[in-house]
Amino acid sequence: MNPPEILPRHDGATIAYRRVRGAAPGIVFLAGLRSDMTGTKAGYLDAYSRRRGQAYVRFDYFGHGASSGDFADGTVGRWAEDAIAVIDELTDGPQILIGSSIGGWIMLLAARTRRQRIHALVGIAAAPDATEDLLWPRFDAAQREELATTGSVTLPSEYDPAGYTYRRSLIEDGKRHLVLRAPLALDCPVRLLHGMRDASVPWQTSLRLAGQLTSRNVAVTLVKDADHRLSTEPDLARLAATLDELIGR
Repeated sequence: MNPPEILPRHDGATIAYRRVRGAAPGIVFLAGLRSDMTGTKAGYLDAYSRRRGQAYVRFDYFGHGASSGDFADGTVGRWAEDAIAVIDELTDGPQILIGSSIGGWIMLLAARTRRQRIHALVGIAAAPDATEDLLWPRFDAAQREELATTGSVTLPSEYDPAGYTYRRSLIEDGKRHLVLRAPLALDCPVRLLHGMRDASVPWQTSLRLAGQLTSRNVAVTLVKDADHRLSTEPDLARLAATLDELIGR
């Protein structure tokens, strides 16, 4: 495979991306925390977009994959800025944003900033407000003290035997970008897919998000036996059917 293309940022950082040229509405995939554009869902959407002739962009946030930067220096606000830069500089016309896990939070922040460019939103186990509602409650008193005094703490993760290290800046930045504490003024179609065996993001999060969105065109699909990844063949087929509906056959 050829190396990814590079989008330079104003501060000297670089965003690695891959793009498929095609028709509108385009599709932009926003991966989850520590995931990148080589993942199963990102690759599936590439094939889907080529098959349908839709424009498609997948990319790596700051500190992820082939993009520049250290993950530990990243924040939700920074990653949302990356997503907005991708929309502004690498896409044309209306876009469907697909956000997986914390990418679902980034999706909402980007859509709120670029409302006129959004055709629809698709959340895959979307995790808005994750630093405040999911991550912070996992810290015990000793870990919170460590975070306050040293600026970072490492938690075990099923995805990495070394665990994930989180910095205080991530938590503090997350507080500035919460979206579920008030009505979320987005009026485009929204589809939220969530597995009921999700051990990382409770499926009730998607119901809460649906309730906060001002859009009247919101549907939540709960999959009883699916986990957080939603990357099995039936899960991907469900995602394709969702996109078929939003794009129009």
